[in-house]
Amino acid sequence: MTMQNKPASGLWSKFIPWVKKGGYALADQGLISGSNFVVSILLARWLTRDGYGAYAVAFGIFVLLTVLYLSVVLEPMSVFAGTYKDNLRGYLRGLLRMHFVLCGILSAGLAVWAYVSYRVDPHSALPAALLGVTIASPLVLVFALVRRAFYLELTPASAALGALVYFSVVMGGLFLAYQRGWLSAFSAFLVLGAAALFTSLVLLRHLWANLKPGTGRIAFSEICKEHWRYGQWALIANVASWVPAYLFYPLLSHFSGLVQSAQLRALMNLAAPMQQAQTAMALLFLPYASRMRGEGGDREAAKLNRKITALTVFFALGYWAVMVFFSRTVFSLLYSGKYMEVIGQVPFVALGAILWAASFGPTVVLRALQSPRLVFIAYAVATGLSLIVGIPATHRYGLWGAILGINVSDLLSLVLMMYLLRRRTREIWNGNTSSEPAGGRLTPELSEP
Repeated sequence: MTMQNKPASGLWSKFIPWVKKGGYALADQGLISGSNFVVSILLARWLTRDGYGAYAVAFGIFVLLTVLYLSVVLEPMSVFAGTYKDNLRGYLRGLLRMHFVLCGILSAGLAVWAYVSYRVDPHSALPAALLGVTIASPLVLVFALVRRAFYLELTPASAALGALVYFSVVMGGLFLAYQRGWLSAFSAFLVLGAAALFTSLVLLRHLWANLKPGTGRIAFSEICKEHWRYGQWALIANVASWVPAYLFYPLLSHFSGLVQSAQLRALMNLAAPMQQAQTAMALLFLPYASRMRGEGGDREAAKLNRKITALTVFFALGYWAVMVFFSRTVFSLLYSGKYMEVIGQVPFVALGAILWAASFGPTVVLRALQSPRLVFIAYAVATGLSLIVGIPATHRYGLWGAILGINVSDLLSLVLMMYLLRRRTREIWNGNTSSEPAGGRLTPELSEP
């Protein structure tokens, strides 16, 4: 009997650490996303309409910066973790240098934009908000870099603790600014930047003390070239995936009015928890798949697809079953009785979200195989066809047409991701590991797909 229980016990002992790490990753992402959400709600309550409008415009600009930074720095960082696993200290030193160069260029551009805005309209709240983004964005982005570094060692607990400290400092700073009468879009961004700087210094000290000494220096130019080879495709892929998720809001507003845009936002808010969970799990799965590729080759990384897909679809089905069944109760709790007229659309939103969850596994594995070009192709084709179907459908049917357009994108993304991964896997099994145009040979042991 004891002998029979050992395999199950061994499997369980391997499963528990991943559950804990996944919980820490969810807590990390939840606290960061939660802080952004709470800040937005508080500023909407406390600022004037002009002040909050300036914050909204400036925050939208910051989101664009985040997409750029994610594509060029953070996502390649997770992918190349296996390549530099023996010298993470040297790799992180190079990434910090890349951060300062990139953010220096971006901040200079934002500062010029803020100055021009001030010269055009000195009485507008926008120039000060842009100046706040100029100051805060390098600090908030380095905080993201330091948190992501803990995932390279698969130790997200420290990142989650840092996120908790950041959340606490942001909340305390905002309430202090409000009580003293200092609150504005500019001061709000200063609070975000100050909280990020303080937490980054604490985390960086802890990280540096626990990283193994480097085995040698890594050429900064080498890191930049590798990140750009990967990041140029990741950047346009991320922009392509952004379009169907957000473009239908202004389309609905133009065709049917702001009320239906608000209805679409109310529906899509239900998908936010699952999307956040997938983001958190990607922080674990991407470096893990990259490490498997480094240790066992492309074949080992490709095998992860079914496991990741089964896990995400299982949780997505359970989550949306609850949302659909209790949709009336959920809408009543979230919106105090508002938007009850769109409850009938929840199953259609659930369908698209489940399709999106199913594409998560192939997307992670393709990125771990350092094939961001294929990810871009899938997103670009799905986005193009989504707009071809969605724009006239939104014009004619309003909210339902917009949901149809989004669902078309989700379905096509899944089909194309699965097809491209299967084709890439077939090449691997046939021994074809030729480079993509965006790639190149990284090390003698690893070759770009």
